[in-house]
Amino acid sequence: MITIGLMSGTSLDGVDAVAVDFEANRMQLLGRAHAPFVPELRSELLALALGCENEIERMGDASRGLAEAYALAVERLLRQTHLAREDVAALGAHGQTIRHRPERGFTVQLNYPALLAELTGIDVVADFRSRDVAAGGEGAPLVPAFHAERFRTNFPRAVLNIGGIANATLLPALGDATPVSGFDTGPGNMLLDAWMSEAFGRLFDEDGRTAAEGRVLEPLLEAFLDEPYFRLPPPKSTGRERFDFAWLEARLLKLDPRRTLDPRDVAATVTELTALTAARAILETQPGTAEVLLCGGGALNPTLRTRLAAHLPDVRVTDTGEYGLDPMEVEGAAFAWLARMFLLRLPGNLPAVTSARGPRILGCWYPA
Repeated sequence: MITIGLMSGTSLDGVDAVAVDFEANRMQLLGRAHAPFVPELRSELLALALGCENEIERMGDASRGLAEAYALAVERLLRQTHLAREDVAALGAHGQTIRHRPERGFTVQLNYPALLAELTGIDVVADFRSRDVAAGGEGAPLVPAFHAERFRTNFPRAVLNIGGIANATLLPALGDATPVSGFDTGPGNMLLDAWMSEAFGRLFDEDGRTAAEGRVLEPLLEAFLDEPYFRLPPPKSTGRERFDFAWLEARLLKLDPRRTLDPRDVAATVTELTALTAARAILETQPGTAEVLLCGGGALNPTLRTRLAAHLPDVRVTDTGEYGLDPMEVEGAAFAWLARMFLLRLPGNLPAVTSARGPRILGCWYPA
């Protein structure tokens, strides 16, 4: 069974399409393609995530734009891998989260799976979060079940995905009856990207160079760490609803109303926040963790990796590429796996992770 996972995360940089061949109990990655968002679509998605006027019309237009971006990524992937459409059992299309409110019983992912099926000629499985939320769960993170199947081993390990939001999957050693757990640790790249855009006019801190030139401002870091979310026990999930630029700006203005701080120091402090909160969450929840596998865009940031390692002195920090899955392919592969689970009518959630009332089959089917 070959499925393609489509992932566009909170970083809003574009769509990753990952093709996976699931043969018996073996998983073979066939290829990855990326389609960046055009600036207009990225701006609209950001506006919708933060709240804007005329939302219904704009949601409709953005959903169509998303479907077209997804279809472009699929076309590129089919060309690269020489796969025919009939070779692909389904596309797993997560959609773009613009509002995630599990505490109020709903989650909203922009998507147009019917149009995606029409454009690609391939069946689409979409809407993965809502069934878990309907069953009382957080609906996030969804990838721990995949992490457990792919990366669990004979010693305690964690998988730390650093996208816009950072989420950790804690994998007890094989044979340990402790359930797999997972939760959002807090901001990943989201706050740093927002600051780079505001202060430097750049979309992200390439190779962590700006943060490396700055120093951590302890009073600012303490103001960041005062956020109640970091003290909540799991299961928990978060997003742009909490950690947006306004969150960052409010704390900056309180500490530095005249805006005299070196912007490189702010970048360093935001990077430190991501590293420290993720490391603390892992050590507090699974103290015996021997290894942390990084994935997502943050895995490519050397400064962030260095800070994580500093806060995990007795833990080996590496990335999923060492175990055969490129850090930028993990989430796409996870949604390919979730599409497969739906086709097999098998549960895709872990109640111990999301606090749902039980295992649930995740997704809705849109035949081509």
